[in-house]
Amino acid sequence: MTRKSSAPGTQKVQRVQTGVRLEKRLLKVLKGLAEYHDLTLGDLLEGIVLYAFEGKVPFSEENLDRIKDLKKIYELDLTSEDSHKLTE
Repeated sequence: MTRKSSAPGTQKVQRVQTGVRLEKRLLKVLKGLAEYHDLTLGDLLEGIVLYAFEGKVPFSEENLDRIKDLKKIYELDLTSEDSHKLTE
């Protein structure tokens, strides 16, 4: 449940700690992107999910270029086709 805060345009939320497991290289790319934007990993993930829930693209062309660079650096070769098909 969210509550409006006193500051205009902001909403007060309750955050919880979670133990989500992610593919190692994917996490490195996400952390790199969060660092680039001076965000926490949690803030970045919240933004991505909120955009996705509305069917919106969360990244500009500039961000997609940055992600492409980070994927090269961290050797992330996974694509959306690999989603739900990963094993350990």
